[in-house]
Amino acid sequence: MTGLRWGLIGASTIAAQHMIGAIRANGGEVTAVMSASADRSATFAREHAIARGVSGLDELLGADDLDAVYISTTNELHRDQVFAAAAAGKHVLCEKPLALTLGDARAMVARCHERGVVMGTNHHLRNAATHRAMREAIKAGRIGRPLFARVFHAVYLPPNLQGWRIDKPQAGGGVILDITVHDADTLRFVLDDEPASVTAMTSQGGMGREGLEDGVMGVVRFASGVLAQFHDAFTTRYATTGFEVHGEDGSLIGTDCMTQAPKGEVLLRTKDGAAPLAIAHENLYARSVRLFQEAVAGRGSPAATGEDGIKSLGVALATREAARTGRETAIDLRV
Repeated sequence: MTGLRWGLIGASTIAAQHMIGAIRANGGEVTAVMSASADRSATFAREHAIARGVSGLDELLGADDLDAVYISTTNELHRDQVFAAAAAGKHVLCEKPLALTLGDARAMVARCHERGVVMGTNHHLRNAATHRAMREAIKAGRIGRPLFARVFHAVYLPPNLQGWRIDKPQAGGGVILDITVHDADTLRFVLDDEPASVTAMTSQGGMGREGLEDGVMGVVRFASGVLAQFHDAFTTRYATTGFEVHGEDGSLIGTDCMTQAPKGEVLLRTKDGAAPLAIAHENLYARSVRLFQEAVAGRGSPAATGEDGIKSLGVALATREAARTGRETAIDLRV
């Protein structure tokens, strides 16, 4: 298989900036795009050289020239769109968070299994060469037993992305479901460990409305005993991102790596001094599409599975509950 024929459910910024190019880079074809607005879908199709722009889900899924869908609509719409795609026999790559509740997320993954279609969660950060190098270094024992981790993922949300993320709780807005969910998946991937509980505090720094948080700090307790600190925000204009893991015998210091771009570096510090890890950067979204297409062909699994999406949502929802109650909260990882 040289590439899949894709339909885009959602005429989104991420589709325009990242996913269309990633699909085409893997020999795939974007055959149609759907938006609830007929004008928006037509304009998006024209601007991105897509054959059809449609405004109905049935019209998109009923086409013969479609193997898979990429879903990047607002979060409350994901469940029914995944159900419809699975019923039509289309493979599904869905943006995070998968849904607004764990029950819905589990039902989505189960429905895809029942229909025999591949489902992936588009957690792009586990495709970063920096994070893969850190995971490999930990597995090779280069820092000994991991003790602590820290994630710095506080950014400034640009005006063109603010919209529902800052004022629509019913769509799954707020920094926890938008950014902390990524931290959860990246921590699980790099540490190869499962989170057990979380404590957190949220803030409103002037961007979030309708009760939505635009900043959060917290600590996740992992099954192995590792404590992982995270800081996420929409409101920090000048911060840099990073990912650190500190072990008994060394530390891994990742800088400028919690990003959509293929960049960043990782420094290994041990008793022998400090040295950079070898990093072979690759477009994160192109790698995601490549592994998804391989999974459809029966070779391996998506970079992040539907089950991974359930678990990252579980961490995010527990974080929100911990911030609400002020108590350490158990994380539900059942899939």
